[in-house]
Amino acid sequence: MNRVGAFARREWGPLYATLRKALVTKKWRALPMTLGAVCLTALFQLIQNQSWGFGPVRGIGFVKAEDPLWVALLRTPLSLFVPALDLPVWGALAQILLVFGIAEIALGRYRTLVIAYASTLAGTTCARIGISLGPDGVFGLPASDALIVDTGPSAAVVGLAVFVCWRYRARLTMSLVIASMIVEVLVKNNLAGKEHLAAIAAVMVVIGLSTLRRRRRLRHRRQPSREAGRSGGASGPGASGRSGASGPGTSRPGASGPGTSRPGASGRSGGASGPGTSGRSGTSGRSGAPPIRS
Repeated sequence: MNRVGAFARREWGPLYATLRKALVTKKWRALPMTLGAVCLTALFQLIQNQSWGFGPVRGIGFVKAEDPLWVALLRTPLSLFVPALDLPVWGALAQILLVFGIAEIALGRYRTLVIAYASTLAGTTCARIGISLGPDGVFGLPASDALIVDTGPSAAVVGLAVFVCWRYRARLTMSLVIASMIVEVLVKNNLAGKEHLAAIAAVMVVIGLSTLRRRRRLRHRRQPSREAGRSGGASGPGASGRSGASGPGTSRPGASGPGTSRPGASGRSGGASGPGTSGRSGTSGRSGAPPIRS
């Protein structure tokens, strides 16, 4: 039991601490983007099930591989929040609430949106490339997949899960997510499974760029400290003796610092008139002139 607890703390401890702190201090205010996404998805589901609403939702949020590229790019931002027609809406709502909520707290709104849209665009691009390759290729898709409506947050959810696990060093969880997506493609080789793999590939590219950027920052931070250490070596403690400074305890014999003069030094200089030194070095003794007597 202790091993399981230690593993859980090591795998999910940092992420749990971040989430708990945000939810305790801010509560639902920590998830404004996630709550907005949930409400938008529920609204699209309500509208597209009306007789008058299916057409408008299709015009602004449905993405298909047969559409022109510029049309697909314009519809992609909203397609993420349009529930898939063949899946229950509660699944999309649960995915957004859980994964988007964790990502918003752990990564911030800006990074969450960037990762989500990068994953979704990677899936859309993969569909076009796969259809152009044909069904015989490893990454190929049949031409009939060009008619499939590609909506929903699944690709974004997979990409965010992988990036959050990497950011908080949940390596085993990240490996399990990737392995499950590979198994999905092996068991059911369809458009959705290959889009999930494309989302993972896009996130891996983002992770590589983030790693390079962090290493460059560390190099720039270390260089000034090394230069400061080299230039500051001459002025450090113990260096004043080598540079001829007159600091206490470092001056050489002959200096005028306190505690460095030797007995009799004033007599050798010939200019001192202190007591006990005139007999040895006084000017009257050396010139031979007779002493003055009163």
